[in-house]
Amino acid sequence: MRFEIMRLDDIDGTAVDSTVVDAASVNRIVMQAASIGQRLYIRPADTATR
Repeated sequence: MRFEIMRLDDIDGTAVDSTVVDAASVNRIVMQAASIGQRLYIRPADTATR
């Protein structure tokens, strides 16, 4: 399964950038974001997104 991870702006919460990753990478990205206080929005990726 693949997930879209969007990094959110600290001021207004808008998406700054996004990436699509496999399930194995989600934990690593979440841990990195947590260590620096970064906000993320994670959702299942559209099957057409690559």
